[in-house]
Amino acid sequence: MTADDEPAGPAMLDGPLPVAAFDLLPDAIVVTDAAGTVEVFNRAASRLLGVPARPALGRHLTEVLPLLDERGNDWWECSAVSRRMPRVVGQPERRLTYAGPDHDRDFHVTVQFTRVAGRLARVSLALRDTSSRERLERNRADLVATVAHELRSPLTSVKGFTATLLAKWDRFTDEQKKLMLNTVNTDADRVTRLLAEVLDVSRIDSGRIQVRKQIIDLPARLRAVLEGKIASGAAGAGRFVLVEEGELPEMWVDPDKLEQVLHNLVDNALRHGAGTVTVLLRGEESGTEVRVSDEGEGVSEANAARVFTKFWRGASRGNGTGLGLYIAKALIEAHGGTISVGRAPSGGAEFRFFVPAGGPVFG
Repeated sequence: MTADDEPAGPAMLDGPLPVAAFDLLPDAIVVTDAAGTVEVFNRAASRLLGVPARPALGRHLTEVLPLLDERGNDWWECSAVSRRMPRVVGQPERRLTYAGPDHDRDFHVTVQFTRVAGRLARVSLALRDTSSRERLERNRADLVATVAHELRSPLTSVKGFTATLLAKWDRFTDEQKKLMLNTVNTDADRVTRLLAEVLDVSRIDSGRIQVRKQIIDLPARLRAVLEGKIASGAAGAGRFVLVEEGELPEMWVDPDKLEQVLHNLVDNALRHGAGTVTVLLRGEESGTEVRVSDEGEGVSEANAARVFTKFWRGASRGNGTGLGLYIAKALIEAHGGTISVGRAPSGGAEFRFFVPAGGPVFG
């Protein structure tokens, strides 16, 4: 869009600005006239920069908000060419450094030039802290590093066993071949689960979780999960205790997602807990509560708030990405439920979640 195409409005005029309205905006906003004299310094800018708003008004931008580009040059001076060009309406977001009195800070800054008949009237700057974006970038880097680390071991195993079988097939007995193929199958399942977790995290972080509700038999689903762990060799038949209390209401939930939550909590109890894993179902009029507890060391109060964050592993025995509980929390909350962790009567960890009975979703 060029200056000639812009719609007219209050911000396009040379008259006084409605300064109070800028205080309602969540972003830090600083507006100057064509010469760089500060006319607006909203509350968000004052909080972000630690500079009182009133003394900033009437001073030049370079005194109130000295900004440096990537090379350490004064931004206001370097942007003079753009301000003089009639058809330039602003600058896209870029990282600039605020040379503060105590220490330097980086901000993402977007600039808008307001022109009247091609003549510069005002310069508006929107500033955002870089910490949230840096945290997101660190999370992405951690996710990539975790995935690469977790993939290396099973893929090395799959490659090694398949290469060995192809090269020396006739030298192995049927029993040896079966053992190798079972190992390959187990490692392939591990890779599949890891990729599924990564996709789940991507959907969660982008807000794209879809819940497809239907009536399910929750006790039957839970029994299938426990039987699957026994059949796979993850636990012995005597490791689990299933307790049902009260009459369960008719549950409208996404069966796949709730089953995934159960898998993640049971896996967590097997991996990090000890002794018997007790799963309790308690029916209430408004929904169902599920408790998964073990007889291990439990989770300390200091770590209770961190358990459901990405990559948390605690003492971390065995394999795991640290994503299972993060995914479980997101899936339960997508159903309108809650999940927490505490100490079990046996002394171990007890994960509790409540899912409302709900109803069908139309449209």
